Amino acid sequence: MVGDAGSGTATRELLLVLAVAVAGLLLAGVAAFTPWHATAAGVAPAGVVDLRVPGGPGSAPGVLPAG
Repeated sequence: MVGDAGSGTATRELLLVLAVAVAGLLLAGVAAFTPWHATAAGVAPAGVVDLRVPGGPGSAPGVLPAG
């Protein structure tokens, strides 16, 4: 009959679903933690946030220095 599926079929389907889930997690990890844009010095360092120190008072974009 069409509805007769053995336990082997269910096990194969579950293993396929788990394999696809693991592959998706690996791809997400690669996308999140590998450098993805080039710089003049070569490959950029991997990082989610680029921290920068301000140059001093009035160094924000669009702020004119006093004087």
